[in-house]
Amino acid sequence: MRMLASLLSIAAQIAAGALLLALLVWLLQPKLLFRPFPVLIGNPAHWGMDYEDVWLTTADGERLHGWFVPAQPPFAQRRRARPQTLLFLHGNAGNVSHREASVAIFAELGLDVLIIDYRGYGQSGGRPSEAGLYQDADAAWHWLTHDRGIAPADIVVFGRSLGGAVAAALAARVRPGALIVESSFADLRAMAKRHYPVLARLVPLRYHFPTATRMGQVQAPVLVLHSPDDGVVPYDQGRALFAAANAPKRFVDLTGGHNEGFLDSQPHYQRALADFLDWRPPPP
Repeated sequence: MRMLASLLSIAAQIAAGALLLALLVWLLQPKLLFRPFPVLIGNPAHWGMDYEDVWLTTADGERLHGWFVPAQPPFAQRRRARPQTLLFLHGNAGNVSHREASVAIFAELGLDVLIIDYRGYGQSGGRPSEAGLYQDADAAWHWLTHDRGIAPADIVVFGRSLGGAVAAALAARVRPGALIVESSFADLRAMAKRHYPVLARLVPLRYHFPTATRMGQVQAPVLVLHSPDDGVVPYDQGRALFAAANAPKRFVDLTGGHNEGFLDSQPHYQRALADFLDWRPPPP
């Protein structure tokens, strides 16, 4: 009897420890997923670009900060009969000031760029959440289409990593000229199972980001880019997004890791973007 009681006591302690760990992981999920950096380390003027500070108000009253960077001369002269404005939804870490290289690439493609910081990032107010990020993207879209009067068909929605999930959700609700998703995932549960296989089975997720489902709802040309070398978001996640997307669609292989793949893939990366923007698929 004593041995049985001892075993039951040990089992109870293990169960209590597992429950405590599960609770801790539940509480820490926002910090594990969202990694905002509050301090801007520069602005487009430091990069040699003209820009406009943009302040947006979301449907739930949060005030967001972003930049509108018009196509820079002489690159603005490269405009063609294609979407000319890009809404940039960045990844889960840092803020707008860490995206200099990407904004420069888009500028060379002759694109005006609106890049925003989600709530809780950079100078934007509030705290990040899945529902909140969707509202942040809605506010950016409203600013472009209503405040600036840009036609939806002239806007490319671009999302990298976590931003790809936000971009796909937005493009499923509106109808942009095109959607570009780079280094993103099919859904958050797939990522949790890959990186935290045991905890993913013990702890319910507070966030879902069902990117693949949203991709199937998008009615616009889609470009998916992903690197087989990506050690953060596995390559098969990008392939799953491509499989879920409706035609017309394209897939482009990158090289290099998760955060530097677009740079390691130059000039192939920039040519792939230009080819996609110039692409005119036949009507359905």
